[in-house]
Amino acid sequence: MTRQITYSEALNEALREEMTRDPAVYVVGEDVGGIGGLFDVTRGLLDEFGAGRIIDTPISEAAIAGAGIGGALVGARPVIEFQFVDFMTIAMDQIVNHAAKLRYMTGGGVKIPLVMRSPICTGISMGAQHSQSLESWFAHVPGLVVIMPSTPFAAKGLLKAAIRDDNPIVFLESRRLYSVKGEVPEMEFLIKIGKAAVHRKGSDVTIVATGRMVPLSVRIAEDVSDTADIEVIDPQTLKPLDTQTILDSVRKTGRLVIVSEACRSCGFPAEVAATVAELAHDDLKAPIQRVTSHDAPMPVSEPLESAILPSDQDVIDAIQRVMAKG
Repeated sequence: MTRQITYSEALNEALREEMTRDPAVYVVGEDVGGIGGLFDVTRGLLDEFGAGRIIDTPISEAAIAGAGIGGALVGARPVIEFQFVDFMTIAMDQIVNHAAKLRYMTGGGVKIPLVMRSPICTGISMGAQHSQSLESWFAHVPGLVVIMPSTPFAAKGLLKAAIRDDNPIVFLESRRLYSVKGEVPEMEFLIKIGKAAVHRKGSDVTIVATGRMVPLSVRIAEDVSDTADIEVIDPQTLKPLDTQTILDSVRKTGRLVIVSEACRSCGFPAEVAATVAELAHDDLKAPIQRVTSHDAPMPVSEPLESAILPSDQDVIDAIQRVMAKG
């Protein structure tokens, strides 16, 4: 049976089910226990599992990362939470030089079954130090898996799969998706890591979108359906990337628009564009279009923030540009 629950409730269910299934799973982070997480993802888990498995920490992202890596090294399956993805920068040594490298440096002698959860908080007027979308940083690092679900269904299925995986996983969630409801089965299910989801079939234009830009792109695809038939693909896992699903779509449509709310330079859309240009250039009917945030620190002012973030019109304009070619 399927019911409608929110994105945050789906994540909460995933944690509860995996902690019930496996006593090696525990949660570490700031305010994850007493207040149930800054965005309610761990609400109620302290009462159910106790302070030994829902562990509130001091304000030290480096300590949180270190505790997670240490637990993973000795056979546990920690899920650590950073309250904002911006704050993961404080723990980059542990994440990039230890979590991502230790399995390789020991010749497979150790595993790092560690999930590092964090929200991307663009679009809520939190300012330049709380509103970055840094998924490309982590996708650049060999040894890290990067997941970015866009629906409650994907959030639950991918988090459960991530907790069972033996690799360090950066699990990024959009703050503005937490309250969004979607269909999630009551039955047990996992979503395969490294497999893209096709949210809408189409024949004229392929849109590859990530995170909060996925539902936005689906809505726009419906709005312009009288002039263009849009296929919307959500990679879900940014690394390893399901290039085959993207290439199959582009070879069918001949046109590609990539939508991300991260800033433009050296971003994930550039990687997708380069991959398609290398492997499906002859199938393209028009130049690839990227729709991203501007290369500027995020303002607190809501009107200024809206001016920097991708808008509906930005996506529509990109669709019109590729449709005008070929």
